[in-house]
Amino acid sequence: MEEAGEELQSEGIQVLLGDQSRGHVPCCPHGPALLFVKASQGKEQGRRFYACSACRDRKDCRFFQWADEKISQARLLAREEYNRSCQPPMTHQQYMTRFQEFIALPLAKRKFCRDCQQLLLEGDWQEHSGHRVLGDVAISHLKTPSQLLRPLENKRSNAQYLFSDRSCTFLLDTITSLGNTRVLCVGTPRLHEWIISKSPENSKPKVKSLLLDIDFRYSQFYGKDEFCHYNMFNHHFFGGEASQEICQKFLQEDDGRGVIMVTDPPFGGLVEPLAFSFNKIRDMWKTTSAKGEHQSKLPIFWIFPYFFETRILQCFTEFSMLDYQVDYDNHTLFKHGKTGRKQSPVRIFTNVSPESIVLPASEGYRFCSICKRYVSSGNRHCEICTSCTSKANNTTER
Repeated sequence: MEEAGEELQSEGIQVLLGDQSRGHVPCCPHGPALLFVKASQGKEQGRRFYACSACRDRKDCRFFQWADEKISQARLLAREEYNRSCQPPMTHQQYMTRFQEFIALPLAKRKFCRDCQQLLLEGDWQEHSGHRVLGDVAISHLKTPSQLLRPLENKRSNAQYLFSDRSCTFLLDTITSLGNTRVLCVGTPRLHEWIISKSPENSKPKVKSLLLDIDFRYSQFYGKDEFCHYNMFNHHFFGGEASQEICQKFLQEDDGRGVIMVTDPPFGGLVEPLAFSFNKIRDMWKTTSAKGEHQSKLPIFWIFPYFFETRILQCFTEFSMLDYQVDYDNHTLFKHGKTGRKQSPVRIFTNVSPESIVLPASEGYRFCSICKRYVSSGNRHCEICTSCTSKANNTTER
């Protein structure tokens, strides 16, 4: 068991996404597992096995099962019971009921437990008396939960690097300039709350956002029409069909027009399962919009380090990479304006025409009339390659 789990960390492990729909797929606390096999030069070596989709380290999720292994009924029942014990302590509806009670409290009685990451009602105070508790939780705190909650830090599964104000401003300005009025935020909680706070009810056009995220703590702050508990590595909606229908309805509103998906997956995650899930989301959007001729593809912004370019383009051949440097508030290295190895390697991969995405001239970006796209100041056009080839936004890498 331990040796098989360690194999998941090696380079010779492949995920078999095409076989996921064949037969029963076992589940762990993070939803349906993924099927893996050790491979060498394209040929399978050894037995196939199932492992957690979201966690690549067995310290985070110990689930492992050989694909041809027969599991006893007693073991299946024990697994189901364990999976249930790992789910959130309350339903989304219960969290929303508590939220309404919480905002009705006077400011002096609104408290948040930093240790348990939970909004507290008066009946909870005694239970959390020995914990670190934040008092006087204002409405402004509730509108920016990503600043109230402690970011998850496991970069292999659910790391939360939160966009800076600079990146949020650029993303929202670009999204609206492209004519979008709905944003499906997949693993981008900071952008989600930025959209909600910067697009009040009386603004025109009103931009709506739906957050899909594996962090159930956001259930405390957002209703069912604003948040779905979701695993992007296996396209699993923890709320079942009802949650999936909410997402599909959001995508298909106005016959699929005016919606864009923005995703910022953990950088240690596998590209292929992510692409598989994103194609599932595109299929949800296509159900009605494909009937019309107004739009043939769901616009996507996939935010990821530039050194994954080859693997992303293998999954989405129509994508291209923008020069824009995405930076984060809570990452010491991924900052805008730094040089060399200290600059952010994070870029935007998209199926939107690069020519239509204006990068800010105030940050040194300029338009290359030959490539017909905006590039960084250090990315000079190469006559031999006939393109602006720099990936790291400098001229020294050629």
